[in-house]
Amino acid sequence: MTRAAGGALLVVGDVVTDVVARHRGPLAAGTDTAAAIRTVPGGAGANVACWAAHRGCRDVALLGRVGAESARWHEDALLRAGVRPRLVVDAEAVTGAVICLVDAENGAERTFLTDSGASLRIGPGDWSASYLDAVGWLHLSGYLFFSATGRELVAVALRDARARGVPVSVDPASAGFLRGLGAGRFLALADGVDVLVPSRDEAVLLGGADGASARDEVEDAAAKLSGRFPVVVVKAGAAGAVVARGGVVRERAAAVPGVVVRDSTGAGDAFTGALVAARLRGDAWREAAAEGCLAGAEAVGLVGGRPGGETG
Repeated sequence: MTRAAGGALLVVGDVVTDVVARHRGPLAAGTDTAAAIRTVPGGAGANVACWAAHRGCRDVALLGRVGAESARWHEDALLRAGVRPRLVVDAEAVTGAVICLVDAENGAERTFLTDSGASLRIGPGDWSASYLDAVGWLHLSGYLFFSATGRELVAVALRDARARGVPVSVDPASAGFLRGLGAGRFLALADGVDVLVPSRDEAVLLGGADGASARDEVEDAAAKLSGRFPVVVVKAGAAGAVVARGGVVRERAAAVPGVVVRDSTGAGDAFTGALVAARLRGDAWREAAAEGCLAGAEAVGLVGGRPGGETG
């Protein structure tokens, strides 16, 4: 894959309302657990778009589907983040919502309770090939793959992007949903994608792993997947990131040391947004992966999945 430089970024994916509950220690079943609770705009696709704009991408648009009850709130949030919203307002379904349970005493690890709402109803009728005018990169959220209409949209968008020579990236988004869909089915649906950006768990699930250690496992999965996709960038959290091409891991990026983790929600989205922004301005893969690690480090210090979130 040649270096991408210039043009706008179009992200297609989910827009949801996140309810982030930060608690300390295990949940107390059957009674109260004290928590700091915030309601913030989220969604993997929307987060990627916002982080790309935050990390220097000057022209970012987002295509997503929301309910009427919060359409204006989400639109305003995207505009404030420097993203042009192309929000389809669903007359029947409400905006998706995610309850993010964040254990502040366990590395800010999070558990999601997900109601995808209107995001599940996005489909080819919401797409136009004209949305690719002046676009230099198309990013598809992995959540599109988990509904029938979303999969139809993926097929149409991939076809139109290939016809125009626009690079396409996909973040698989959810190891849990991937298991339900099936790794083989996901890989078949993603055929034609130029850049796959999985997390460590998603990479191992999709590529398998034969390594003797966690690091070997990540690199093995990345190498295997890069036999199928031109470029695979695996986000490995505190272990940094690896870039594989042609069946070989070719670049590595170190994680940022000494980071205080408050909420890991959206860290992978931040990585992906920064990675794409760097590629669009012409950075090589090593530098782009390093930019992703910097953005991920910034994200874990914030509450919620978007830049500009609370730091308390």
